[in-house]
Order: sequence, then C-alpha cells, then structure tokens
Amino acid sequence: MIEDPMFDSLLALLRTSWVFQPDKPEETPETTLRALFFAAVGTPLSVRLANTKELPVLNEKARSMLTKLVDTRLSGVPLAHITQRQHFMGIEMLAGPEALIPRVETEILGREALAIAKSLMEERESVTILDLCTGSGNIPLGIAASEPQCRFIGSDLSPEAVELARKNARHLGLDTSVDFRQSDMFSSFESEEFYGNFDLLTCNPPYISSAKVGTMNAEISGHEPRLAFDGGELGVAILTKLIRGAPRFLKPDSFLCFEVGLGQGNALARMLVHAKTYRNIRTLNDSAGHVRAIVAQT
Repeated sequence: MIEDPMFDSLLALLRTSWVFQPDKPEETPETTLRALFFAAVGTPLSVRLANTKELPVLNEKARSMLTKLVDTRLSGVPLAHITQRQHFMGIEMLAGPEALIPRVETEILGREALAIAKSLMEERESVTILDLCTGSGNIPLGIAASEPQCRFIGSDLSPEAVELARKNARHLGLDTSVDFRQSDMFSSFESEEFYGNFDLLTCNPPYISSAKVGTMNAEISGHEPRLAFDGGELGVAILTKLIRGAPRFLKPDSFLCFEVGLGQGNALARMLVHAKTYRNIRTLNDSAGHVRAIVAQT
C-alpha cells in the first residue's frame, strides 16, 4: 500500500500522457513512477527491480527531483536513460544513449545462448563465445553472470557502445571474463588466431529497414543510437553478412544464435538452409508466436 499522496498525483499525471511501448512491457505508469522514486533519492534501480522494493521516503529535495524526473520522462526521454539502469537476464546493467537499451525480447536469445553454453561446458574443456553487435554487452554479460568460466569476446562498431559495455563489465565484476573491443562485424577477427576457434557466436544486430526508421516511435529514433537499429535497405544486410561469415570462425559442432526482426524469421531460416553449412536449424518464438531468434549448428 503506497501512502504518499505525491505518488497518487504524479501517477495520475503519467497516466494522462502514457503511450504503451510494446518493446518495453515491464514499463507501466506505476512501475515507471516507482523507478523514478528510487532515482530521486540517488538509488538508481531498473524498473523491474524497483517494482520489487518498498518505496523510499522522500525529503523535500528528493520530492523536487522526482517532479523533474517525471517531467523528463513525459518529454519522451527513455526511462532507462533517466535511471541509468536496465534489468536483463537477472542482472542490473548500466544504460545510456551510447547503446540500445536491452529489451525483454532479447532474453529469448540470451537464455537460449546460456543453455547452449552450459551444455558445451559439460562437453568441452573450455568454451569461447563471440558476441557481435554487442551494444551494452548484455548478451555476453548475461551469460557470464551464470557461466563466468567461459571466455567471452564482445565487439561493436560503435566506440561509445564498447565503452559502455566495458563499464558494465566492471560494474558487474565480470571484467576478467569478458573482453570488449571495437570491430565492424568480423573485421577485427580475420586472422588465424580466431578462425575456427569459437564454440558459440551470438548476435543481436540492427534489423530495422532504413525506410522504417523514420516511422519508429520518437522515443527510440530520437534517443537511441541509429547505428544500433538501422539494418540497411531491407533490414537484413548485417544478418546476411553474419550468416555467410560465421562458419569461418566456429569450431565443428558449434553454434550460431541471433535475433531477428518481426516477419524476418522464416526467410532467414531458409537462408541458413540454402547456405549448406548449417544443420539443426531452430527458430525461437516469443509469447505471441513470432519468430524472434534462430539457432543453427555447424
């Protein structure tokens, strides 16, 4: 039971202007306000974690700050940019405009990759994982939190994203498990050191077609880096490069796992079949039955 009358008045304000974001189902007017309460007292929490905690008591300074934070949120700034936190696969990550905010739907890819990593750890002496388009580092860090004995490399074209990923690794105490570096897809790995040396390759690439970027919600297109979601003319340029290039870097009997956009899954699964370098191709669906990730074995 929330007894602070300020909560009720600000909740009513949020509700009058609320626009539901289907890619952020955990965010509602109430959960958003709870997260902003913690941010106002200098204890930043993700919206998911804030929803499990008892609200802090606000002094006058914190009340003034809360009002400003609510105004900022209503202006369209993403909640995770205000709180600087986002929950992903059980870990509290730092968030900011340097990289795409990790989404709940990407946990489909992350949890499947974790299950594969666990299985490989039982079979092999060591497991090395490469995550391309790593963004904030959420995929390798989400796996490393449960399987820190694996070796991880995460890469991204954006130096700002790489720096945020490194900060996240330090924030989570996983900087000795995950090595983040700048790379345009496979460009930094084209050497004998990396050919045929990975047990698992993961990727959450940009997959929105350039034509659709202008129609996206302004909260995304206006605040998150275009490099993280613009997938070119048809939205599959990077995915095509991924499918063609991955076999050079994977060991025999190893795995490629990647996220896909709505409506892309079946065509990309066919692309994997036609490549003739993959087997055991599986599609992973979200709760609505849409293909959101694909797994293939070399």
